[in-house]
Amino acid sequence: MTALIDFAPPAAGGRPRKGSGGRWGWLLLPAVVLLAVLFLVPLGLMTWRSVTEPTPGAGNYSWFFTNDVALATLVRTLTVGAVVTLVTLLLSYPYAYLMTVVGVRARIGLTLLVLLPFWTSLMVRTFAWVVLLQDNGVVNQLLGTVGLGPLQLIRTPAGVVIGMTQVLMPFMVLPLYAVMSGIDRRLFQAAQGMGARPATAFLRVFVPLSLPGVGAGALTVFITSLGFYVTPALLGSPDQALMSQQVFTQVNGLLAWGRGGAMGVVLLAVTLVLLGLVGAVLRVTRARGGAR
Repeated sequence: MTALIDFAPPAAGGRPRKGSGGRWGWLLLPAVVLLAVLFLVPLGLMTWRSVTEPTPGAGNYSWFFTNDVALATLVRTLTVGAVVTLVTLLLSYPYAYLMTVVGVRARIGLTLLVLLPFWTSLMVRTFAWVVLLQDNGVVNQLLGTVGLGPLQLIRTPAGVVIGMTQVLMPFMVLPLYAVMSGIDRRLFQAAQGMGARPATAFLRVFVPLSLPGVGAGALTVFITSLGFYVTPALLGSPDQALMSQQVFTQVNGLLAWGRGGAMGVVLLAVTLVLLGLVGAVLRVTRARGGAR
């Protein structure tokens, strides 16, 4: 009992004492077990089925890379994810910046608006967009009053982007605000004192310092968007289906577990490759910034 409850202070310099990591490492065991059961085991089964069903071999992957519909679906999924990430960033950046310059009460209100979607079911929010974006819905009525409508927003990629952007905005705003709130405002004064205009100081000082938040938010939004199913299924068209919908069709509709598994593995592989490329770019950018 004494070995487990040890409140001795750390060594000089704030570093933990030697051997403390192994003593407390067993606290990670529940998280590791949960990750293995809920992620690694299903991933392993999916990969196994992709090379064993209906017959052993790489037939499912050969089918995927020679099937025009499957390849078009993969490209469409990546394109929609990139568009959603860009739109989310353009909307979230000024919002997160506003959170850093307003007073405490206004900041609390803006934070509650960001967190509010987490308290509402994804299904409820998506059905709300179905009502708003339909051909005679509220959005088209408002567009008609200013001479811009009616537009076909539902059953189109535009409707899917709108619904996914609303769902994923908190995942962009929060990382941006976390980074922006830590930027020293005195850097603006220093830049302006050296003759820079406010806009120039913002673009040359603030924006580069906020790039870690941009990268974290963009990666989170992009990766999450690749696995969306409910929103594209309700707001999109079957002719413009994404990978998640095609996997569902292969597994539940056609009982082709091997093909569905192959599609999932390909999407995972593409995601990991993109993560590696982004990580390499960030490392190079950080190295160049440190060398200046």
